[in-house]
Amino acid sequence: MKIWFIHQYAVSPGTPGGTRHFSTARWLVRQGHEVRIVAASFHYSLQEEPRTFSTEGRQRETVDGVVFEWVQTHAYRGNSIGRILNLLSYAWQALRTRPATGEAGPDVVLGSSPQPFAALAGRLLAHRHRARFVYEVRDLWPRTLLDLGRASRWNPAVLGFGWIERHCLRHADQVVTLLAGSVEYLVSQGANRDRVTWIPNGVDLGMAGAMRPAVPRQDCVFLYAGAIGMANGLDALLEAAALLQERAPRIRVEIMGQGPERPRLEGRARELGLTNVGFRAPVPKLRVHDALAEADAFVMILTDSPVFRHGISPNKLFDYLAAGRPVLFAVNTPMNAVEEAGAGITADPSCPASLAAAMERIAALSPAERAQMGQRGRQYVEAHHDVERLAERFGRVLSEGATADHL
Repeated sequence: MKIWFIHQYAVSPGTPGGTRHFSTARWLVRQGHEVRIVAASFHYSLQEEPRTFSTEGRQRETVDGVVFEWVQTHAYRGNSIGRILNLLSYAWQALRTRPATGEAGPDVVLGSSPQPFAALAGRLLAHRHRARFVYEVRDLWPRTLLDLGRASRWNPAVLGFGWIERHCLRHADQVVTLLAGSVEYLVSQGANRDRVTWIPNGVDLGMAGAMRPAVPRQDCVFLYAGAIGMANGLDALLEAAALLQERAPRIRVEIMGQGPERPRLEGRARELGLTNVGFRAPVPKLRVHDALAEADAFVMILTDSPVFRHGISPNKLFDYLAAGRPVLFAVNTPMNAVEEAGAGITADPSCPASLAAAMERIAALSPAERAQMGQRGRQYVEAHHDVERLAERFGRVLSEGATADHL
């Protein structure tokens, strides 16, 4: 099969970010398929453009047999009108994707929805090339805007995103959702229940390598590694650190990542006079597991919002579990992999005192107890979130999409 992935935020292993699509594509290439990933060159987290483009605004790069087609999009800073232009410019560039000279068009087009315009571009490309359309649901639009309190139900963006979501669900040959509890919602919006498959994020265990023992030291370092945005709930983590600064001075917090909220949070840490909190730059995916090995425990936190009742599937969580350290899990969701695995302690994401108490409990564990928690987390991801197994499931869905009757 010839498969196109339309995903604005897809990255190769040499840059920070999730490599779900690269790992899946690499597996598909090994099975004899041809895969092209159409992604924005402008990095959403670093907010920088690493390439120089010609007037066409496109570059191709092959990584382990996977073709990345990098497209130039509108640059922006923070949550400004520039960000909307960035989303729209990616969708426009994606729609301009063409087969190479002398090549046939795609058999399957996957449109991914970390932003809805990209998913719609995938749907339109599939229609243009009479290919099968697979709709990947990463975030629920417009449900996320409503549940995070960012917009009213009559906001034009909410109405527009709702139409895109329903259109893509109705016209999808297959729907892949990362959110285990979202099936009923997707069916209510027009999805065919029999064509919805749950495939969560996972971890490349080959890239992660073997578990490495914790570094012996007096301090207990909690690491948050990932995007720094409004949904990540890091204000509560800073307030928890403020509570701990005097009463538990050996507990330290490191925040490794980039995003629109980072400058404000750095300012907030200065206002609180936090000497037990540090900010670090993100690292390429190839180096993430080296950075994780330096920590004693990890923080998985999201702001308290009803949208997470449908489940979560953040890359960082599975990287944490693979690293073999205890995880402080602070997300209000019924799908708690840390609790299921016995790999950490759960706290209330909206309560700094709850977060601080959970951090103290983890810090009080003996090295052997922490190692046991970490081992259980590693065993859990090996059984349920190995990218090779998930890619095989993805391959079956794409094959079904390639043979299904066109909607």
